[in-house]
Amino acid sequence: MLFALFRDTVHRVNARDYTPEQLRAWAPPEMNAARWATLADRFAVVAEAEGQIVGFADLEPNGHVDRFFVHADHQRRGVGAALMGVLIEEAVRARIGRLFAEVSVTARPFFERHEFVTQAEQQVIIHGIALANYRMERILAAPVRTSSG
Repeated sequence: MLFALFRDTVHRVNARDYTPEQLRAWAPPEMNAARWATLADRFAVVAEAEGQIVGFADLEPNGHVDRFFVHADHQRRGVGAALMGVLIEEAVRARIGRLFAEVSVTARPFFERHEFVTQAEQQVIIHGIALANYRMERILAAPVRTSSG
């Protein structure tokens, strides 16, 4: 179900910034089961509306935001902001001082609105096809430590 949302979102939302060939390489019709099984090894959050999954995101223990997708029909309705809020809360709880991600051309403005800063533009190769994206990061406030005594 998450894979279907991912694939549909990539093909519908990112189509304005990537070619059909790039979209097929990024989100092919078949699922890489091993890649998607990694969700079990990290913090993941799913957003639902009216019993339907409308978005999901995950956070690795080192602060890497690996997947962050909102259903095409639920863009600009606060789903992404809610998901980002939960990831930030988890990072603070886990004392992760920095979030980082490889962000699509399409998603870059959203991440910038959430205080991520572009570190570099890069070209990634997926199934032999080059895609542009951005390496971005957000430094979280350092936890306040109190001394005893």
